[in-house]
Amino acid sequence: MEKDRAADQLPAASGPVRHAPVMLGEAIEALRPRDGGRYLDGTFGAGGYTCAILAAADTKVLALDRDPTAIAAGADLVSQAQGRLTLVEARFSQLEEVAKAQGFWPLDGVVLDIGVSSMQFDEAERGFSFRGDGPLDMRMEGRGVSAADIVNGADEETLADILYFYGEERASRRIARAIAHDREIAPFTSTRALAEMIARVAPLRPTDIHPATKSFQALRIAVNNELGELLDALAAAERALAEGGRLAVVTFHSLEDRIVKQFLSERSGRGETGSRRLPGEPAAAPTSFVCEGRQPVAPSRAEIAANPRARSAKLRTATRKAGPALPLGDRLMRLARLPVRDKGKV
Repeated sequence: MEKDRAADQLPAASGPVRHAPVMLGEAIEALRPRDGGRYLDGTFGAGGYTCAILAAADTKVLALDRDPTAIAAGADLVSQAQGRLTLVEARFSQLEEVAKAQGFWPLDGVVLDIGVSSMQFDEAERGFSFRGDGPLDMRMEGRGVSAADIVNGADEETLADILYFYGEERASRRIARAIAHDREIAPFTSTRALAEMIARVAPLRPTDIHPATKSFQALRIAVNNELGELLDALAAAERALAEGGRLAVVTFHSLEDRIVKQFLSERSGRGETGSRRLPGEPAAAPTSFVCEGRQPVAPSRAEIAANPRARSAKLRTATRKAGPALPLGDRLMRLARLPVRDKGKV
């Protein structure tokens, strides 16, 4: 790929940004940017993937972010890109409609980096982290239902389900019971107050992460509907990608990876061969993607050493086939919803 001269004017993707993109080289290699190609970065953040795509070839990029702070911070990059970058405040689940509205259709590649950026964690006023005291917020867009609304307003059973299914928190019932009790005395309004209460009722063992980590993850996922957004984004990418277009998705925990894995498994027919079907059985379902090589791809030891945030990352990739996009089935939809658990357990 011939590097466009304008790319020399862009900030290096590995330069001094506040958020280091994880598995950047592997994701760009999977996208295979080419001159004249149209690529969508569904999670702009600090622009790491976008800069790398622009630098790899004479490409054009449509970048989305639901966080207005990220959009404002990207204004200089838009100017430096000299018409090759369009930045839009939108959720990545809206990528199809945004791409059509921008005349950016069809797409040659889509990259998604799922989760919360380091910038959001580092800003205490956003309420994503308990490392610093801040309002119990967690809203990526700064509007809608906040974590405080859920913590102070949801019934105890719903709270327990959120913590158990979205945070895989084994002490979910105990924590939910304590929240329901304590909020009658005073509502939870700060990250520190909630984290300290969780540490009190579910104390830390020597080898554990902080006791509040899984609960904060669960609340963040619930506030931002992260799993539903991810599934909708995958379906939108399937509709938006041209034949031969590439999809690259980086996830950071098992709930996200399970959705991506199942989606691509169904769309590519992996594990299903004609020799396994008995005579008279229906033909295999049509497929819309091809998945190549062993997946998922994990970060290198060197990257993990340099950026501990990368340790749980997984990259899954696929190439769009010529067939039509397929509807989302119940099995996939269930992965993105809060299930009703057996109340006799946990």
